[in-house]
Amino acid sequence: MTMRFARGVIAMVAALSLCDGARSVPSAAVPPWRIDPFPSTYHPLPRSDFLLTNATILDGAGRRIDHGDLLVRDGKVVQIGAALAHPAGMRVIDAQGRWVTPGIIDVHTHNGTFVVPLTDIDKESSDVSELNSPNVADTWIETAINVQDTGFSRALEGGVTTMQVLPGSSPIFSGRSVVVHPIQATNIAAMKVAGAPQGFKMACGENPKSQDADAHDIHGPTSRQGEVAYIREAFMAAQDYRDAWDRYARGKAATPPKRDLKVEALAGILAGDIHVNMHCYRSDDMATMLEVAREFGFTIGSFHHAAEAYKIPAMLRGAGTCAAVWGDWWGFKMEGLDGVRANAALLDRAGVCVSMHSDSAITGQRLNIEAAKAAGAARAIGIDVPPERMIRWVTSNSARILGLQTRIGTLAPGYDADLVIWSANPFSVYARADLVVIDGAVAYDRASPPAHSPSDFELGRTGAPHP
Repeated sequence: MTMRFARGVIAMVAALSLCDGARSVPSAAVPPWRIDPFPSTYHPLPRSDFLLTNATILDGAGRRIDHGDLLVRDGKVVQIGAALAHPAGMRVIDAQGRWVTPGIIDVHTHNGTFVVPLTDIDKESSDVSELNSPNVADTWIETAINVQDTGFSRALEGGVTTMQVLPGSSPIFSGRSVVVHPIQATNIAAMKVAGAPQGFKMACGENPKSQDADAHDIHGPTSRQGEVAYIREAFMAAQDYRDAWDRYARGKAATPPKRDLKVEALAGILAGDIHVNMHCYRSDDMATMLEVAREFGFTIGSFHHAAEAYKIPAMLRGAGTCAAVWGDWWGFKMEGLDGVRANAALLDRAGVCVSMHSDSAITGQRLNIEAAKAAGAARAIGIDVPPERMIRWVTSNSARILGLQTRIGTLAPGYDADLVIWSANPFSVYARADLVVIDGAVAYDRASPPAHSPSDFELGRTGAPHP
């Protein structure tokens, strides 16, 4: 075996172990920011193949199919259309009078860290933010999640099949996110979506500057200009760290650089391996952050909250940056004063990737209605958003923000069979999720009570825990 061939085998084995979620160590082939120290142990629930028939299907890609059929086999969508052939022995679900959509994707939750029921969100019950520094880029929110949070089961009942849990927005560099399926589990690894790109939370504006100004034991920026200077300095250090690992990978250095968990997360952003979710409200703040990203050569995947995003659609579109927004939150802080209900529709009309998000375990149970509210406001100003387009705001566009647009968010051959059968038009307040399917397995059936035990938070309560 030649030395060159041996090196190739070693690099291939390292790359394969990384893809499998196995624990690994940094090497010339695998830089440290690509390693996940908390691999997924998720396995799909027991599933069977089936054919859905006679439904009104919104495929998540802009198509509506009336009297449509959908074939699912081995946890994947195999075929979608009208009057599909019925394979022999296949289970058939007649969805006459009902609607079918991809599973809803919530890109901004704090489930498991702001645990429902809320008791003391600032102290014992909250692990949403680590506040020892404006830069806690070394933290992973999945290490803080309480899986007994009833917000997970309630989101599932609302048609949510995938969600991103983010750290809070007090630090500027808030840490890594995690993408999960809201199924019952005893630990977060069993909920974690295997192979999902790593995500990261950053924050600008009022939250981080106010936190640093108010905290007596934290020394950080107290103004917007201070935040920007702090961010630029941190990314300069990350450039040096990335370049040092690149020299090691090219054989220009005999030993790898000393690991720095904070800096390597930012180096992963610069390398394009970690997706940035940035908390920003004002258009001027977003414009500034886009300039910082341009300076350092990385992409901001999405601005979250983005109350004034409707003012800068060309900038967002040009940067390839999505906006994750609410239906009607504003006025609760200075940054939110210029928000408008039609924000999502205005961005969508301008060709911007837009997604509805919750930021709340309550809103997260009704994300379809968040989209409906935004579309209703759009109709009031002459913008018509049909259901087949609106559904993208909570499915395929959301999948793009997570970097999972080739796996979920769309009902098409080869995609994961994550879908919802609704009792009516999903953008009606009267609609209920009748059946929620994840990876081809029934995760929630409104007609049958859950077979598993309820969360510990619900033990001892009278009445059915699930409406």
